[in-house]
Amino acid sequence: MNNTRSFSLYLFLFIGVFALSTSAIFVKLSSAPAPIIATYRMMFSTFLLLPMLFLQKGTFQEIQNLTRKQWLLGSLSGAFLAFHYGLWFESLHFTSVASSTVFVTLQPLFAFIGGYFLFGEKLKGFAIGGGILALVGSFIIGWGDFKIGGQALFGDMLALLGAVTITVYFFIGQYLRKVLSLITYALIAYSTSALFLLGYSLILGYPLTGYPSSDWMCFLGLAFISTILGQTILNWLIKWLNTSTISMSILGEPIGTCILAYFILGEVVTTQQLIGSSIILFGIFLFLRYNQPVEKSKELKLNSNVEN
Repeated sequence: MNNTRSFSLYLFLFIGVFALSTSAIFVKLSSAPAPIIATYRMMFSTFLLLPMLFLQKGTFQEIQNLTRKQWLLGSLSGAFLAFHYGLWFESLHFTSVASSTVFVTLQPLFAFIGGYFLFGEKLKGFAIGGGILALVGSFIIGWGDFKIGGQALFGDMLALLGAVTITVYFFIGQYLRKVLSLITYALIAYSTSALFLLGYSLILGYPLTGYPSSDWMCFLGLAFISTILGQTILNWLIKWLNTSTISMSILGEPIGTCILAYFILGEVVTTQQLIGSSIILFGIFLFLRYNQPVEKSKELKLNSNVEN
């Protein structure tokens, strides 16, 4: 992989991870129940992508030609994405932003294991060391907020389950994005996720309307910033970067969340968080430096495939 293309991929990776960092902030600012927040996030994200079904040449035809297996896997991907958002958003009502974000970004642990058994991915020593360092940094950030027992522990466990489900989601995406365009995959996953979350919200009896305008702004922010500029960019990158690399980079999310929490929520950035953030950044650097992105095709040109 040439240096220019590699730099472009990592630049988009940075943008995607920072956009994802806004998720916890929008959830904290919203007064709506977690399932409703997740439902409208995915519903609005689907609506934002729908015009591309007709604007991007070949997308409508591609969807018509999908096999039963591709439909099934795409729907399964959406189901795991729904579980992820439902579990994580719910966790934020029981534990702190820092603790929840740290636990939900522990997905590299599951990505390393799954990547080895499913795709035969092997990590170099320095890459493994970088991964361990980044995880240690995450725990340092959240350690001051960890509360053993009670509601906080329940919230932490929900976030950890959210890490498992999002890892499965990325593994399915890594498989499907080899043959499907970004818009086709995202539309299937997002719409299916929205339907699962809508059904879950209705079963629990949550009203779909009657929320203040500030909540609707949070829903839109989650859809456009956190999902379209965050999740969707990662779905685009998964064609060239493996799940382990994506998951490792998402460990940078607590850093972005801490920065945004300082400016938006007025939360103080502690020395502990600064130390943890520095360790995370160094760990991510080591991992990305020694775990090179997966080559899909020597002839693949980044600029000519932006639409895919």
